[in-house]
Amino acid sequence: MNAVDKQEPDADGPMVDVEGEREATVRPVEEGMFGLLFSGLAIAVSLFHIVANLAGTISTLWLTGVHFAGFAFLCALRHPAIHAKTASRRRAVLIFDILFGLIVAGATLGLIGSENAIYARGVRLSATEWVLIAIVLIGAIEFCRRTTGFIIPTLIVIALTYPVWWGTWIGGVFRFAGLSVETVAFRTIFADEGMFGSIAYISATFVFLFILFGAFLVRSGAGDFIIDLARAVAGRIVGGPGFVAVFASGLTGTISGSAVANTVSTGVITIPLMKRTGFPPKFAAGVEAASSTGGQLMPPIMGAGAFVMANYTQIPYLEIAAVSVLPAIVYFLSVAFYVRIEAKKQNLTGIDGDTPPVLEVMKRGGPAFLIPIAVLIGLLIYGFTPVYAASWAIVSVVVSSWLTPNRMGPKAIMEALILGAKNMVMTGVLLVSVGAVVNVIAMTGIGNTFSLMIADWSGGNLLIAVTLIALASLVLGMGLPVTAAYIVLATLSAPALHVLIQNGHLVSALAAGTVPIETGAIFALADPTILARLGAPMPIEEARAIIEATPPEVLALIYPQVLNPAVIAAALLSAHMIIFWLSQDSNVTPPVCLTAFAAAAIAKSPPMATGVTAWKLAKGLYIVPILFAYTNFIGGTPLEVFTIFLIAVLGVYALGATIEGHMEAPLGWPLRILTGAAGIALLWPNTPLLEAGGAVIIIAIFLWSVRQDRARQKVSVPAS
Repeated sequence: MNAVDKQEPDADGPMVDVEGEREATVRPVEEGMFGLLFSGLAIAVSLFHIVANLAGTISTLWLTGVHFAGFAFLCALRHPAIHAKTASRRRAVLIFDILFGLIVAGATLGLIGSENAIYARGVRLSATEWVLIAIVLIGAIEFCRRTTGFIIPTLIVIALTYPVWWGTWIGGVFRFAGLSVETVAFRTIFADEGMFGSIAYISATFVFLFILFGAFLVRSGAGDFIIDLARAVAGRIVGGPGFVAVFASGLTGTISGSAVANTVSTGVITIPLMKRTGFPPKFAAGVEAASSTGGQLMPPIMGAGAFVMANYTQIPYLEIAAVSVLPAIVYFLSVAFYVRIEAKKQNLTGIDGDTPPVLEVMKRGGPAFLIPIAVLIGLLIYGFTPVYAASWAIVSVVVSSWLTPNRMGPKAIMEALILGAKNMVMTGVLLVSVGAVVNVIAMTGIGNTFSLMIADWSGGNLLIAVTLIALASLVLGMGLPVTAAYIVLATLSAPALHVLIQNGHLVSALAAGTVPIETGAIFALADPTILARLGAPMPIEEARAIIEATPPEVLALIYPQVLNPAVIAAALLSAHMIIFWLSQDSNVTPPVCLTAFAAAAIAKSPPMATGVTAWKLAKGLYIVPILFAYTNFIGGTPLEVFTIFLIAVLGVYALGATIEGHMEAPLGWPLRILTGAAGIALLWPNTPLLEAGGAVIIIAIFLWSVRQDRARQKVSVPAS
């Protein structure tokens, strides 16, 4: 690295847990005999997943069971039960953790092996199996406590006791008649929605192999190349260090699906650079936190929630990644605009000292780092599964590294296998354990109840529904990692959001008079008078009133009759993308914003003030979901999507300038108000005249501010 050395965290202080989204003190297991144990097991776990996924001969239950057993043991080694202060107590705790990890792993494998015997007894559990289930559940709860805190363990306990105990005590819509303890215990382990079901399968296949791919890229030197390239491209321009942070975090997002990992890997370079050139510490940390949060939104490797989304929606991951590119760019540009505005306000320049030329950076083997990404994307485009594509992309990393000075031999490969397993510990444990909660939601029907409540509270208003989900995501995000928050919210609220988006399309069809007359018979089930009004244009208010008066079960029959299947699929994907984006806000929203806190630790800035700054910079997390809800940003034609993209870029710039009161030059209050109004007009959906007028106003004000800035610079430069 040029100019700035990486700053390592204090060995005795809190370190950022890069496989999760929390700060934790972790055991340095890489040292000594126990380090060899962790490393050996990590290599074995990684190799098992590669072989099992490529061979495809192992059953889903055994794959997920071994997946949890391996990462449970690794979690026991990496995350101690308690933080002992003396060497003797640390050794005692480590021995306890090894035994506990072995017991949980053994119980998991024993329980999976007893599946046929359980079915042979008519789904009846023996005493031994009761003990094994208890050990697995206790292990899941404890390992979640160690890696994520008390919120997920509490949710698991509440979920498991709801159908067998307190659900019968409460009244209202959440009352549940109850199930036997044996039924709940069996389904928690063996049901498709349970701990070793679909979500665990996603963890053991897509998620882990993509995290492993990212680990191989990092070990091959891709991370250093990305930061050097960012410095070469953006370092010399005004606000350059801030742009380096945005650019590097965006590129790192293509190889890392963790916001905290993104922060600590790029922040140790970019935050000192920003501080050195004059950016305030809290702003520098906020930029890095906001930019790193976007890493989970940036294809080709998005956050783990994107793979869960592919499973929930049955939409290929490649399609999800493809539609995510332009929205992610809007988000990164929204952060970059703040950087530019702040640099102009502070009258800052680029990076002092030598900035490597782009050509020089590329000569260091740069193009070789693009080969694995190209292999991954190419295989996905040609229709191969993400698992197959990721596996060969890993191989291509090793091969292409020999075109660089950082050639990967056996030692480097083993280090990458260890790093991948280490980075997966929290995610692996979490995604298996959260299945206990998802199973109860599916088994009791509480998800449908919650969706109906959202539809009722919102009164059929999509904006209110999105606002309610945003508030719920923020509350959940205070205690849950973003992936868990997405899973819970998607299970509870995605159906309601999907219906509301589809209703919007139905309203448009009714207003335009494009609803087929044949559909009138279905509408007539709710109101026979509607027949006379179909087939001709009508006021939008009247169309909305018709949809609101039609029962949901009737609307369910109408959707496939009126809406194109592609529109229905786009509405479903939009609903999940809204929740996925909103679930990221806990990274940067006080009072609990762990990515911002990690950046604050590097910048030595006040954590809460940094969180507020990061929250301001990450406004794109709220703006883009509104575009998903009300426009064809997902599912539109290429021209529609690109037009929305351009309008969104202008809109987020206008709002940033309004908040800061500055473009290239300061904005007085009249111009500031006009800029804000133009920004709102740009982002107001489906209003072409307002959007065109807003664009003209923003461009005119920007050109005026450029002229003012140049005049100010001429005045500030003394005559020679």
